[in-house]
Amino acid sequence: MWSPSELSEAEFRLLHRHLRARAPGGASRRGALDTITEEHVLAAVREVRTGRTVSLAAPVDTRTGPDNADPAQHRLTAPAGGKPGESGLEFARDRFAMNIHGDVDSHLDALCHVVYDGTLHGGVPAADVLSPDGASALSVDLARDGIAGRGVLLDIPRLHGVPWLEPGVHVRAEDLAAAEARQGVRVGRGDILLVRVGHRRRREELGPWDVADARAGLHPTALEFLAEREVAVLGGDGNNDTAPSAVRGVAFPVHVLAVHAMGLHLLDHLRFEDLTPICAQEGRWSFLCVIAPLRLPTATGSPVNPLAIL
Repeated sequence: MWSPSELSEAEFRLLHRHLRARAPGGASRRGALDTITEEHVLAAVREVRTGRTVSLAAPVDTRTGPDNADPAQHRLTAPAGGKPGESGLEFARDRFAMNIHGDVDSHLDALCHVVYDGTLHGGVPAADVLSPDGASALSVDLARDGIAGRGVLLDIPRLHGVPWLEPGVHVRAEDLAAAEARQGVRVGRGDILLVRVGHRRRREELGPWDVADARAGLHPTALEFLAEREVAVLGGDGNNDTAPSAVRGVAFPVHVLAVHAMGLHLLDHLRFEDLTPICAQEGRWSFLCVIAPLRLPTATGSPVNPLAIL
């Protein structure tokens, strides 16, 4: 149905309409989070066998780099000058600030993050929701009670016998299906799907680069796989989109399809390098996954430290 590599804008809009028509349409406006029921959470808890917890977040990066022009800021505000006195009581205090949607730090994209044709997910007029004070609807507050469910990690470089996918390489639906078969796991309704492309490992071993020009990610047509399986959340160790884009005129097609059309909260720039060897050693690629965004009622996203509990 779709062109093998590059999509025209007309083809992309057809795919967008196709996926939007299949998206969960609950009155709660929580998007695909509605696929995670209490029964799904209880089933995910039964994935826990050893009680081991693993962080899926990268350390917050406060250094300027080719992919981090606006780095997070962290400084000690007390004691003055960072020098405590020799007697009496003092408190060490600090201040933290972040560009939530940067290209390095791990974060969650809310459903108000993507504006396409003047609308947000569900056809909500963006002008009615967004203001200098934030978003009055579809904000990260939809996930204020946390996201807990069955996490499934598909390791695409492992499938192809390489440490990482080179920038510009697309992950397609057939790659996701092949990784399932190789790893002996199947993605299902309400799952938190995590797709490793090796972006983080490449950055750690070779150094940062300008990811706006080149990065590995999902091909837009791979979102059909997610729609068929009715996943609840999509996460990656890059930003889920490939660069250069596979769609002429749309720089972030996966963001548009996932967030705007399908109502998927996205997890960008995670880190799977601690989890992958554990999954390989234990021969299982599913686990309880817990994501707790900050309580930022009108924010378009949040820094996160997702946990895999095995």
